[in-house]
Amino acid sequence: MAIQFIVNGRPQSVDVPANMPLLWVLRDTLGMTGTKFGCGMALCGACTVHLEGEAARSCITPISSVAGKKITTIEGLSPDRSHPVQRAWIEVDVPQCGYCQSGQIMSAASLLAKNAKPSDSEIDEAMKGNICRCGTYQRIREAVHRAADLHKASAQLSGFGAASDPEDALQEQPVEAGGAA
Repeated sequence: MAIQFIVNGRPQSVDVPANMPLLWVLRDTLGMTGTKFGCGMALCGACTVHLEGEAARSCITPISSVAGKKITTIEGLSPDRSHPVQRAWIEVDVPQCGYCQSGQIMSAASLLAKNAKPSDSEIDEAMKGNICRCGTYQRIREAVHRAADLHKASAQLSGFGAASDPEDALQEQPVEAGGAA
């Protein structure tokens, strides 16, 4: 029986076993390889996607549980790396090996969707389910703060109807890097 759901804004229908993990449907059936396999037990966060806007571990999510729901993967966060979290990750130069980064970015985006200006401890709490074997946790935290600032600048620009770059708005306000209060 076909299971229907929405991935990155597009309706999908797959005919796979109901207990097949969402991760393998995304990677093997739909060819979306940005979401990574790390542990298969929801302990590392490499497989994080958004399920109805919430961070979810796709390695343990049976495809049957997402029927009729909206999924966003790293490929769907933005088509051109313009999402504030993606921009911040690039600016701060977060990745080393990069394997965990799609899951890290998806968790950070989920956090910032709920909390526009998280503290260091709130970032640590939200990101604790994502393991980085290279140990870039300080840069991850710095990038989350930077993404919050970029998002705030974008919101300010859109509130004024400006067609300018968020970087211009940031030039006019202090930016706290690394979580300094």
